[in-house]
Amino acid sequence: MKTTILIHCPDQAGIISSVTGFIHAEGGNIIYLDQHVDKQANVFFMRLESEFDGNVVSFSDFKNEFQSVLAGPYNMEWNMHLSEERPKMALFVSKYNHCLYDLLSRFHSHEVEVDIPFILSNHRDLEYIAEQFQIPFYHIPVTADTKAEAEKQQVELLEKYGIDFIVLARYMQIISPALIDKYPNRIINIHHSFLPAFAGAKPYHAAFARGVKIIGATSHYVTEELDAGPIIEQDVTTVSHSHKIADFIAKGRDLEKIVLSRAVKLHIQRKTMVYNNKTIIFS
Repeated sequence: MKTTILIHCPDQAGIISSVTGFIHAEGGNIIYLDQHVDKQANVFFMRLESEFDGNVVSFSDFKNEFQSVLAGPYNMEWNMHLSEERPKMALFVSKYNHCLYDLLSRFHSHEVEVDIPFILSNHRDLEYIAEQFQIPFYHIPVTADTKAEAEKQQVELLEKYGIDFIVLARYMQIISPALIDKYPNRIINIHHSFLPAFAGAKPYHAAFARGVKIIGATSHYVTEELDAGPIIEQDVTTVSHSHKIADFIAKGRDLEKIVLSRAVKLHIQRKTMVYNNKTIIFS
């Protein structure tokens, strides 16, 4: 058995020794440990991977023991995962195909270790891609009048397939608070980094007109405040006066693919922890 444990709690002496001592006493071997202390908030964060031999108690018993011996006394917020569990990821898309193709290619090459039960879209434009990768495709149109019913259908699908997290691979619809509440810090979005400076339908045109020298992309968890959720990953590339708008768009889409795939990997590897609308990203 191999486990990954994520912890945050009020900072105090003895946390690391208590946790590592507990793992050792339970027959575990620690193969990774990373920790961080937010001095301003006085909060301790830790990510720990451990391997256990065949004589270890059941996973549920181990979690119960961890709660009573450590989590309770140290007032911990914590999650524990079996490393062999493959998260189930739902992909939401609209009409842009670059992020979808990139994630599916990485999935097909086993670079992204997840299961993808379905792809969902408010348009049929990308259905052919789902067929290429032999993944079920669901078309749920969204209008102002049908948004509530559409989201009800989305939730039914998510629950039916036991989805663990959602990736908005350029899904051009605002997610409602009801869905966000069902998947807190489990909906990942990607957008250009110009927001809010270059908000609107044509951010690259606006950036081009302003003569910027750097463009970028940001991947973050979705919250009720639009494009203001905890940031998971970002990257930039340089541009100059010699680049046309088409160059801006091409460079931006390349960045979006790279940044989104990095964010998804960090999430499935249990290397992200959200606290006060910020993320701790473990190495």
